[in-house]
Amino acid sequence: MPKAYEVITDELRRPRSALLRDNHRHQWEKDRARRPLTTRAATGATEHDSGLRVGDLVFHARYREVAAPPRLAAVFGIPEGIPLLERTYRTRCAAESAPFSLVTSYLVREMIAANPELLDDANEPWPGGTQNQLYTVGIEVGRVEERVTARPPTQRERRELDLPPGTAVILLRKTSYDITDRVVDLSEVTLPGDRAELLFTTFLERW
Repeated sequence: MPKAYEVITDELRRPRSALLRDNHRHQWEKDRARRPLTTRAATGATEHDSGLRVGDLVFHARYREVAAPPRLAAVFGIPEGIPLLERTYRTRCAAESAPFSLVTSYLVREMIAANPELLDDANEPWPGGTQNQLYTVGIEVGRVEERVTARPPTQRERRELDLPPGTAVILLRKTSYDITDRVVDLSEVTLPGDRAELLFTTFLERW
C-alpha cells in the first residue's frame, strides 16, 4: 500500500474510545468482590476504565486448558506440565471494531477446581471479575504487582487492535498474590499506545 495512502487513511481515522487504567482499580475490584450479585453485575473493570456503560460494550471470552510451560511454572511455583486455565478476553465498544486491549489470564486449574463454574467460559462476563471468582474458592487477593514495558506491535497485534502505522503497544503484566504471598493469577495485557493511558498514584504515609 502506498505510504501516502496510509497517511490519508490515518487522518480520516475516527477517534477511538480511550482507556485510563488507574491502579486504584484493584482496591475497587476487591471492595466489590463480596457485594451482592446485582451490585457486581451493574458495572465492571472495563466500564470503570473507559467510562462506558455495560450496554455500550461487546465482550468475548475463551477458556482452554494448557500445560504449564517453564515460564509460567516458574511464576506460579509449580512443576512444569501442571494444568493451567488460560483465559482470553476481548472487550470493545459496540460502535467500534477493535478491542480496548488483548488480555490473556492464567490460573492454576487445581486452585479453582472446587467451583466448576469457574472452568466454563459460558459464565463470562463474570460479575465481579477475577477477584470475586477467587473469593468463591476461598482466595483473597492481598497485593497486585504490575510491570509495564513497550515495543512495536506484531502484525497480528497491529491488525487486531487496528493500530495506525508507527504506533507502539504497551505491555502490562499483572501478577496477583493472595494473602499468603502465593501467585494466584497472571494476566498479560497488550494495550494500544494511541488510545491507552496508565495512571499510577502512590499515597505516602505521613510523618
